[in-house]
Amino acid sequence: MWEIVRAGGPLMWPIILCSIVAAAIILERLWTLQDKRVLPPDLPKRVWGLIETNQVNDKVIAALEQNSPLGRLLATGLANRHRPREILMERLEDTGRHVVYELERFLNTLGTIAGVSPLLGLLGTVTGIIRAFNAIEAGGMGDPRALSGGIAEALIATAAGLCVAIPALIAYRYLRGRVEGIVMEMEKHAIRMADAVEAAQHDQAAAA
Repeated sequence: MWEIVRAGGPLMWPIILCSIVAAAIILERLWTLQDKRVLPPDLPKRVWGLIETNQVNDKVIAALEQNSPLGRLLATGLANRHRPREILMERLEDTGRHVVYELERFLNTLGTIAGVSPLLGLLGTVTGIIRAFNAIEAGGMGDPRALSGGIAEALIATAAGLCVAIPALIAYRYLRGRVEGIVMEMEKHAIRMADAVEAAQHDQAAAA
């Protein structure tokens, strides 16, 4: 392995660094974007029950905010449950933007790696070809060994760049789609939250 890295030239080091960063981002996002961590399945039902029974208080809201990204969104709805629906939806949208920003953390870096890695490989190809032509200029075509270093550098750097870029691009597209799906689910819960709060207010007014 070390011989391959050496043969790929100096641009192998930034390519290797890109691969390490990409792997770290992919693993971290796969862990963070699990359903049970982002969209706990039983959480909305518990919140609707609290709204219906009028058991919402500051302690419940604080605990809900620390629960998950969905919990943070629902906590905002509970904190603004006495306001008009238009203001409630504005607060939910504001919180939703912050939650989405956190869900998309590091994805731009991963996309950049997917785009830069093949370019680094291409640059390695160019430097390898230049090295090969310098060898031809210095010693002619008689000694194939004089060309092998430059050709190896060109091929290895290109292959390394593509080996980093392809998985990074696949993971980027997958994680981006995963975030979009989570956002759609959160929008549905936000609308249900507004409906549940409005229904609870009507029931309380009718009881009064």
